[in-house]
Amino acid sequence: MITVSDQTSISRAALILRNGGLVAIPTETVYGLAANALNPYACAKIFEAKNRPHFDPLIVHVSDRTMLDTISDSIPIEIERLIARFWPGPLTVVVKKNTTVPDIVTSGLNSVAIRMPRHDVALAVIRESGIPLAAPSANPFGYLSPTTAIHVEEQLGSRIDMILDGGSCEVGVESTIVKLYDGKIHCLRPGGITLNELAGTAGCEAVLSDKGDIPEAPGLLPSHYAPHAKVILINEGDHIDADETAALCLFRKNNNGGHFAGIEILSVSGDLKEAASNLFAALHRLDSLGASVIYAEIVPENGIGVAIMNRLRKAAAL
Repeated sequence: MITVSDQTSISRAALILRNGGLVAIPTETVYGLAANALNPYACAKIFEAKNRPHFDPLIVHVSDRTMLDTISDSIPIEIERLIARFWPGPLTVVVKKNTTVPDIVTSGLNSVAIRMPRHDVALAVIRESGIPLAAPSANPFGYLSPTTAIHVEEQLGSRIDMILDGGSCEVGVESTIVKLYDGKIHCLRPGGITLNELAGTAGCEAVLSDKGDIPEAPGLLPSHYAPHAKVILINEGDHIDADETAALCLFRKNNNGGHFAGIEILSVSGDLKEAASNLFAALHRLDSLGASVIYAEIVPENGIGVAIMNRLRKAAAL
């Protein structure tokens, strides 16, 4: 099921996608489960494979500006500035859709979430297929996002047509999602791009905002990104008594003695970008040990640390 990302495999993946199939593709954030975004039947397969509720919209991935213009006719100038600076990259913009985008992609909303990934394999697949690709994270709905091809194989292998192996994801957490509303950039889901960067580029105020009861983009539900084990948040440096049924996900050092089911340290040097890139892989490893609980240390909410804590809080919300 897993295949190397050479030109032959990319061409085969593009053919599968044009014919309405599902292909897991690597991006710089996490692995995505891709389908033809203009084919409602293909997109329905995404919801079925992930057991994803239909009220949760999908992100559409494009490879160039021409493809963007085929699915949205209205891009505000503030969003244009963000696109010019951060694409390709881990930024998703929510803009008005046109009639080419099926309602299943947007959960019936008149807006669509779009991004251009910063990954050679993902861009090659989109270009080769010649179509925009709907591609949420390639995992069962609500579970930990996949950052390696093995994660995808373990969780969805039998439900999809092909997995392209592009190595470990560089960023490791999902994209920042933004929408222009009431003259402000609303950050609907935090990622690696800070509010200051958004405001400075867009030329208007940027605020962290989870607007309304109906999700306008993926990852906005209170509980998400969760392992099977119960997640309990702790402060950095808190001592946890030895417990062979518990696991630890620590930021930069281990102050705990005794035996645990497993211990993962996200960044010995305290680098938040390194911690983000390791987060989901570390939680996958700990969850595979069968621990009943994972104690996860809070990290500083600076820069991408905001995104890390967003994912950890949602994982602990069950």
